[in-house]
Amino acid sequence: MKVVVVGGGVIGLCTAYFLIEQGHDVVLVEQERDIGRRTSLGNGSQLSYSYVAPLASPAVFAELPSLLLHRNAPVRVRPQLDIHQWRWFFSFLRACSREQSRLTTKRLLTLSFYSRQLVQEAARKESLNFAYRQTGKLVIYSSQESWQSALRQLEYQRSLGCEQQALDAEECCKQDPSLRDIKEQLAGGIFTPSEETADCYLLCLELKRVLAANPRFTLLASTQVKRLRSLGNRIIGLETAQGVIDGDSYVLAAGIESRALALPVGIDLPIYPLRGYSVTLPLASPDDGPRLSITDYRNKIVYAPLDGALRVAGFVEIGGDDRGIAEDRIETLLDAVRKTFPRITDFSRVQPWCGLRPATPRGTPLVGPTGYSNFFLNVGHGGLGFTLAMGSGRVVADFVSGREPQISLDGMLLPGAAKARADDSVAENKPQSILQTGLQS
Repeated sequence: MKVVVVGGGVIGLCTAYFLIEQGHDVVLVEQERDIGRRTSLGNGSQLSYSYVAPLASPAVFAELPSLLLHRNAPVRVRPQLDIHQWRWFFSFLRACSREQSRLTTKRLLTLSFYSRQLVQEAARKESLNFAYRQTGKLVIYSSQESWQSALRQLEYQRSLGCEQQALDAEECCKQDPSLRDIKEQLAGGIFTPSEETADCYLLCLELKRVLAANPRFTLLASTQVKRLRSLGNRIIGLETAQGVIDGDSYVLAAGIESRALALPVGIDLPIYPLRGYSVTLPLASPDDGPRLSITDYRNKIVYAPLDGALRVAGFVEIGGDDRGIAEDRIETLLDAVRKTFPRITDFSRVQPWCGLRPATPRGTPLVGPTGYSNFFLNVGHGGLGFTLAMGSGRVVADFVSGREPQISLDGMLLPGAAKARADDSVAENKPQSILQTGLQS
């Protein structure tokens, strides 16, 4: 079968990898000049399989004034004259219940644990070189209130299979001595030994290397999809400036562009871009920075040690699709580095980055079939794209191949899609919009 995958970021590449593995011919279509040049380029570099609790949580309501009014807040809403933004945001608020947050966490853990297994298998099988290490992850808390909330979350996640430890300030500094300069500011931390770090962009390059060695793979870079062509209950081609690309099946994995591509064929995806920032700093010595993957809970900043460098990422801005780098955000990240790791002194070669992460209101991605018999989704991963990429790529490849996925995908499927595909009369009906149904539990 010839499968056309739209999107050359880590999600599209992982999907292509498993499709090739399952014996298909794959055409990967990417609008940039090469793969991995957008959201996959400079993300937080944490493979946080046990830290998948959604942004939508009960804590959001107490933070609403900060979300709406404070320019320097770690999470901020930037109001736009865009009805889609407000529909998304109000759906997000509806998902901020304790019950929904726990349900979403449970669902995401199922996918993230599966993804961890597949990352480890692919790294061994393909000898992937992408700064991949099991560093362990430490989330640090600076207030007793947030620390106590973390302890409650720890107990819940333990019931779902997470192996985590609660540490006091002294124990946090023993796990990672680089924290000794802020010891007095720590209320405690949650340590997860199994967490990993890696460079997402390097993974993209490595997957491209593996795929390019297979004659059944074709990369069409610098190719922008203008429109999906449909006939009845099938997609029959992609219109591009270079001509029409046809295939037997199609997978949409185009990040924030996915919604605009799906709308004309009747599918209204509830995804919206969350803007994030990162900086990468070279380290003169590994001892200058942390040896663990560290998350500063209060400031929503993550620190990931890479080979000879430190990746620092943070901020969630809900508003617009501008990829311009805000200098004040970059300076805030650098200031956090100076305060948290004052032994790092070389800021002369900082690499700044800004990316747009496509998110659903609840935080679960949309993977699998649509109302079209040969059209599949792999979209809406939010800030967990790197963590979930292998798992979601495999389950989408399974759907395309007509196989039953090996994990439960409750809450991640397009409502009614499987029934629509199985219904012989679907060609006589219009594909359903999921603007409302897609936001249900």
